[in-house]
Amino acid sequence: MLKSAGRRFLVVSFLVLLMFIPLFFAAEVINSRKSHSQSTVDSVGREWGGAQSLSGPQLVIPVEATVTRMAQRPKLDPETGVVLVDADSGQEILERFEETVVVRAASVYIYPDLFEADIATHTQERRRGIFRVPVYRADLSAGFTFSPEVAEATLGRGERLLWEHAELRLSVTGNRALRGAARLSVDDTDLVLEPLSERAGLKAAVGDPRGRTSYMLSLGLNGAQELMVAPVGRESRVAFASDWPHPSFAGAFLPDASEITETGFTASWSIPHLARSLPQVAREDPDKRARSRTAFGVRYITPNDFYQKAYRAARYGVMFIALTFLTILLIERVGDTARPAHPVQYILAGLAQTVFVLLMVSYAEHLGFAVAYAASSGATIALLTLFGFVGLKLGPRAWVLGVMLVVVYAVLYLILQSADYALLAGSTLAFLALALTMIATRNEDWYGPAREKGPGVLRRAVSALGSPPQASPVRSEPDL
Repeated sequence: MLKSAGRRFLVVSFLVLLMFIPLFFAAEVINSRKSHSQSTVDSVGREWGGAQSLSGPQLVIPVEATVTRMAQRPKLDPETGVVLVDADSGQEILERFEETVVVRAASVYIYPDLFEADIATHTQERRRGIFRVPVYRADLSAGFTFSPEVAEATLGRGERLLWEHAELRLSVTGNRALRGAARLSVDDTDLVLEPLSERAGLKAAVGDPRGRTSYMLSLGLNGAQELMVAPVGRESRVAFASDWPHPSFAGAFLPDASEITETGFTASWSIPHLARSLPQVAREDPDKRARSRTAFGVRYITPNDFYQKAYRAARYGVMFIALTFLTILLIERVGDTARPAHPVQYILAGLAQTVFVLLMVSYAEHLGFAVAYAASSGATIALLTLFGFVGLKLGPRAWVLGVMLVVVYAVLYLILQSADYALLAGSTLAFLALALTMIATRNEDWYGPAREKGPGVLRRAVSALGSPPQASPVRSEPDL
């Protein structure tokens, strides 16, 4: 390629930077597949029930108020009782008067004093095409108590509580997720549950709640991706148990205690009244605030899936391509190499490693990540090693290239398997590769062999000018 080792190194460095282009497009292909996979997950999840968020229960007590207000009515003739009409306009004459009426006022919303919930979820996989979607079925068992007397303190002048029309409400993300029997009992008496009309959820007429001591609710629902609960009690205690081994605790509160194993997880929360920004009793519905600001729970994630791994492999790819190019550049300098590697051959080697990422994704969608990685990396290593023998004419030195590739792809597998240690492993490998290169090239003449064309002519000219003049031989003319 070039006789100067320094120039060859710079050209190879430029080729490494050039490999960013195919790696970028490979990463875009991976993102496209991931987006398609995520849209499939979202679609199946919505059909199964979707992400669920529970808020409530809340006791809602209607209020009526007696008010005196000014109104208008047609004016009557006091003698005949006939409606008076304006002679000029022909319209009825109106008069103002005071009236006392009973109207509905803002209801009172009361949250429980104590809210205890046990939630057990069982996960399963749904398939659509080649994609697998994890979904869950949740069983909720909750107990709670109220102090309805606190509603009296919220009343204004002329208002009174309609105790007999009180109802219990529970909000969910969507009613279509509800499965199985839903049961609400008050002091061992079952109440009839009905769907809410103004939003997703359930309601039950409880009658006069004064004197009632305990409520029990059991509910079954389907869902996907996440399950959140709002801490509506003055004291809230929530416990989760699931067979999903990869939970991600999210929301406004992290669990007080949790245990995660390969067969599932358990977690528990205990949240006091002062930790949540919700009123215990209010004249406006605090449900939206409870769901958006205080909800907590679990996301059912698939950690480090093969799309994430493939995308990270594309991002790390330029480093491994650089190591491959550097290895070829160094080992072709050992021994008598009649034909150094051409830039086109470097590009072919880099493209082979770029295609490895696409191979890994396409195989992983059908075979799983481990098998796909072994097959695609094995094929790539074999191809580049054979290319070293046949295309680069490295001879036995091609085995050095093969061993280096085995080490590189083994390290890449470890990096992809553990997102937590990816940066540590990658930076360590890069440092070691740089250190070995510096050691291997410590005696390299980066300028290459000296050229004789320019400096040689100049030295000969200077030497000629500094030498003493030579006497030219005298030719004698013959005598005539």
